[in-house]
Amino acid sequence: MTGAKASSPLSGRLYDELLVTLVQSGDRHAGERLAARWQPRLARTARRLLADEEAALAAVQEAWLSILRSVRSLRDPSRFAPWAFGILRRRCADHIRRAQSDRARVGELDEEPAIPASADEALAIRQAFSALPPDQRFAAQLYFVEGLSLAEIAEVQEVPLGTAKTRLFHARRKLKAALTGDDR
Repeated sequence: MTGAKASSPLSGRLYDELLVTLVQSGDRHAGERLAARWQPRLARTARRLLADEEAALAAVQEAWLSILRSVRSLRDPSRFAPWAFGILRRRCADHIRRAQSDRARVGELDEEPAIPASADEALAIRQAFSALPPDQRFAAQLYFVEGLSLAEIAEVQEVPLGTAKTRLFHARRKLKAALTGDDR
């Protein structure tokens, strides 16, 4: 199995674990491969959290600086995914705080970011996700898009497992209602 399409989620996780171990031992090329594999996932999540392409890319860049600076402190390389998403969550929160502070200083609200024209379904999904409260939106993004488990989502969001389950339950319910028009 050498092609990306032939690899399973388990083999991808094992490869990531190997890359993290190599990075921890000082292998720069492994760091480049790890970044190439994870950049799209982190950027997609940051875009969903920040709804701003430029801010998302800046947050991901800051997250990578933190990840590479502290990867040696990661005790269990198999926990890279929740650890990296946790760092990204904190960088996105930093961007949100800075943007709120900037708006308060300037005293004006920015316009809503423009959503590029796309298929009706994709637009409906984006709108449904954006209508979710931030904690539920992040949980749903990690679960549905990134494939993290409930335990990993709880770790990333630094909440008990029950809280992560509740957030995902409510997010599912709200997404279903928004996408089907069912308000039950």
